[in-house]
Amino acid sequence: MPKYLFTPMRIGKMEVSNRLVVPAMVMNFCNNDGTATEKYIAYHEAKAKGGWGLIITEDYAVDPRGKGFIGIPGLWNDDQIESHSKLPERVHRYGSKIVAQIYHAGRQTNHLVIGAQPVAPSPIPCPANQEIPHELTKAEIRNIVEEFGDCALRAKKAGFDGVEVHGAHGYLIAQFMSAYSNKRTDEYGGSLLNRIKFPLEIISNIRAKAGNDFPIIFRISGDEFVPGGRTIEDTKAIAVLLEQAGINAIHVSAGVYGSMQFIIPPSAVRHGWIADFAAEVKKVVSIPVITVGRITDPIMAETIIASGKADFVSMGRASLADPELPNKTSAKKFDDINYCIGCLQGCVGNLFKGNPGGCLVNPVTGRESEFALRPVDKKKKVFVAGGGPAGMEAAIVAAQRGHEVHLYEKSDRLGGQYLIGAIPPNKGEVDMFLAWQQNQLKKYNVNVHFNTELTVEIVEKEAPDAVIVATGGEPIVPDIPGKDKPNVVHANDVLLGNVNVGHRVIVIGGGMVGSETADHLANHGKEVTIVEMLPDIAIDEEAAVRYFLMKDLHDNGVKIFVNAPVKEILDDGVISEIDGAETKIGPADTIVMAIGAKSVNNLTKELEGEVPLVLTIGDALKVRKALEAVEEGYKAGLAV
Repeated sequence: MPKYLFTPMRIGKMEVSNRLVVPAMVMNFCNNDGTATEKYIAYHEAKAKGGWGLIITEDYAVDPRGKGFIGIPGLWNDDQIESHSKLPERVHRYGSKIVAQIYHAGRQTNHLVIGAQPVAPSPIPCPANQEIPHELTKAEIRNIVEEFGDCALRAKKAGFDGVEVHGAHGYLIAQFMSAYSNKRTDEYGGSLLNRIKFPLEIISNIRAKAGNDFPIIFRISGDEFVPGGRTIEDTKAIAVLLEQAGINAIHVSAGVYGSMQFIIPPSAVRHGWIADFAAEVKKVVSIPVITVGRITDPIMAETIIASGKADFVSMGRASLADPELPNKTSAKKFDDINYCIGCLQGCVGNLFKGNPGGCLVNPVTGRESEFALRPVDKKKKVFVAGGGPAGMEAAIVAAQRGHEVHLYEKSDRLGGQYLIGAIPPNKGEVDMFLAWQQNQLKKYNVNVHFNTELTVEIVEKEAPDAVIVATGGEPIVPDIPGKDKPNVVHANDVLLGNVNVGHRVIVIGGGMVGSETADHLANHGKEVTIVEMLPDIAIDEEAAVRYFLMKDLHDNGVKIFVNAPVKEILDDGVISEIDGAETKIGPADTIVMAIGAKSVNNLTKELEGEVPLVLTIGDALKVRKALEAVEEGYKAGLAV
């Protein structure tokens, strides 16, 4: 058992049972009026059940005009207290402490969310939202200061153990503290001491209203990673002033909306990368320091604390992937931990589509009540065709509920398309999910039949009660002249190492698969060119994932042609239409096809009338991302 993770520590008057923290993460689970929902409460309750010492809720808006998202909580009036009081009550049943993060989005919102012009210290638009904000007057600043204090008092009345003042990630408080966004020439702008005046007034107001014993955590970006933004040295100086003002702990993060890839970094960013910022802050303060940033493994969390870099470790997306991580760690059940893979598909991708947050590897996130696993009344024989992520998820859930489950995989390996997805640069963590799924198949005694394609004949002979078709997809082969030339190969075969590839390579198709295949080849010393018919490449990647992919392609000298549909494949290149003229692109030794994929679901039609229940899921239903496939697998396991 880790030596430090499960030792208690105080934050002010609040004693936390262990050093594992769930940081605030926007999930959009609340009502539009800021009141709590059962979904919101059950989501946090699951983490308390899982053994997290401290849970910090997502942004409680101090003013409805300070919301950054539609479905975040609010404590801007007394009528909201009652709905939110149920949350601390249910969390406290399991011994966890819960703190309400309170914030104002400032310029990092838009009129579609708040129905009004955003506000900021200066009339400079956020790079992400691009709306010119109203420059706050001194009277308006004083009013927001009061709103923070009132919000903290409401949090105390609702039963929260403290508040976290959100001064990170480019929200209003951070906007005041940074010369990147604060161009004022009055007492709230200019020098660092002037720029820190706003948060210091907020802390003083909270203390006056909520009392000296009510814990205050302050979240701050150690480095904003934008030109003219705060650096770690600025942050250290601010941390000293914050401690003198009476905060009880400081939570060190990174980034603003102009550097979003560093707020919620993908798998391209190294694990524990912000811990060094926390260590620098810890050198200058005596209060507890919390670190965060791609910490997904409890052993890494242990070593960060053991090394003295931080006192607490926030593991946000790790808690989405597996809310039971602390309990499993304490019980030394490390193989049972479902690790975050840094894909961003559910936790970030959903939000930017206006949907509630989720998690690819854990479809239960945000659906704790809806997706409750209940034992079956009658044991059934369930067949699953296909051993990709969707098929394995369906098999696991069905077996967990008590069914006899048989999984048929036509190859000698489980993983399907995700075996390929784990090969490109910065995608290796995908394997952790596949390893976890395979461990769960063994744990729940799923019968896996390798090198066996499920057929109608097998179904007729074995007579299962239900069949789940998860046969995935296959590459699209467009009818391009020259497609059958010996120098033409498919991306899947390239990534799996089934074919030899020459030094000079053209990849036809600049979607996720094509771009990542190009990156893989370039990282292995090939001269690579991408030819894409659309105006841009990798548009189906999550924004932060795409940022690092595009950087890698650039650094490796990959040539990119867009708006360039391929008309013919030659022995040494391709003919593409560019600006209305046919143009030869080359020379090339190998042409890689990466046009996309289509569903493989013949079995679904063949089984009509043969089985009481047939469900088609994942790419076999429609080619999409793994997020949808795994969720459909989980639902299928519940439905049989």
